[in-house]
Amino acid sequence: MMRTGLIRFMKWMTSALNAILIIAVALLVIDVVWGVFTRYVMGEQAKWTEELARFLLVWVTLLGGAVAFGTKGHLGVDYFVGKLHPDARKLIAIVVHLIVIFFAVAIFLYGGTRVVFDALAMEQTTPALGWKMGHVYLALPIAGFFMVLFTIENLIESLATPADEMHEADSAGELD
Repeated sequence: MMRTGLIRFMKWMTSALNAILIIAVALLVIDVVWGVFTRYVMGEQAKWTEELARFLLVWVTLLGGAVAFGTKGHLGVDYFVGKLHPDARKLIAIVVHLIVIFFAVAIFLYGGTRVVFDALAMEQTTPALGWKMGHVYLALPIAGFFMVLFTIENLIESLATPADEMHEADSAGELD
């Protein structure tokens, strides 16, 4: 019962992140089109368009990476792992999930939070938009939170799936 609730929550979370990403990409496209329009039609590019595009691209990249973890759409080279015994494949999958959690916590959550607080303490602002850089850097811990959350979900799934069924479930979408 709890597992189905968790699965439903994670699907909702992924859908919400996808909706946010769609909006951010749409804003990015509008921003770039406006920048090109102002540069070539009006003679001078709006100063804020390049900066906004850069920040939106950072947010889209980091949140998109988190969604890739949630949907298992990230790249992985598993040719050699596929040749191993099912128990070894399961062990490697669990170890990989633990390594991803470690680095996501260390780099994105801890390091990203430090960067946010340091930038806010130094009162850094963006040149064109005047935004606080700490708010721009929030993409790091937010993406890290979702990466950890989705990786924990994948870890639980790996632990709950019998070793013999893991590779079959992973390769169901592969072409032979």
